[in-house]
Amino acid sequence: MPLIDHFLPDYQFSERHETRVRCPPGALLDLIQTWEPRDRFSDAAMTVRQTPARLMHRLAPSRHPAPQPFSLKSFAPLGRDGDRAMVGGLIGQFWRNDFGLVPIASPEAFVAFDAPRTPKLVLGFMAEPEGEMTRLVTETRVYCPDRMSYVMFLPYWLLIRPASGLIRRRMLTAIRETAERRSTDRGMAAQQD
Repeated sequence: MPLIDHFLPDYQFSERHETRVRCPPGALLDLIQTWEPRDRFSDAAMTVRQTPARLMHRLAPSRHPAPQPFSLKSFAPLGRDGDRAMVGGLIGQFWRNDFGLVPIASPEAFVAFDAPRTPKLVLGFMAEPEGEMTRLVTETRVYCPDRMSYVMFLPYWLLIRPASGLIRRRMLTAIRETAERRSTDRGMAAQQD
C-alpha cells in the first residue's frame, strides 16, 4: 500500500503534479525534508491569503492573534517509506483566517483524528526511479469528515486551487534545479580529487 494511502485513503479533493529529476530517489527525498522554498510568487500568494487575518489582528488584537507564518514547515511529518515516499499532514478548518490548525501529536493521532467540521490534509512526495532519472510526484489530498466541512471547504478549494497548483509546480521546478545543481557540483568535486 502506498504510504499516502495509509494516512488518507479516503478523500474528496486531490491535486497531483510531477517532474523528472536527475537525482537518486533517496537524495531527492532528503532534500525535500529540509527544503525551505524561496519563491516570490508563493510569498505573495501567502501574503494575500493572510491579509484578512492581519487586518482582523490590527482591528482587534485582543480577539484575533497575529497570523503565524505558513509554509512546508507547518506540516507535521507523518512518515517516510525509505527512498520511495514521504508524507506530511495538517488538520484544520483551512477556510478560516487562521487556518484553524489542530496540533498533531503523532502519526497515529493524525490517523485517529475524527472531529466533526475539521478536514484532514496530506501532502505526499513519491520518488520512483526511471533509468538515470527519478519521477518525483507530489500529491495533495483533503478529507472532509462531514457535509458541513465539505460545504465550507469547497469554495475555499475552488478559490485557492489555481494558485496552489502553480505553487506546487514551481516548487517541483525549484527542487529539480537544486537537486541537479547539487549533483553536478558533487560530480565536479569528485573529478577534481
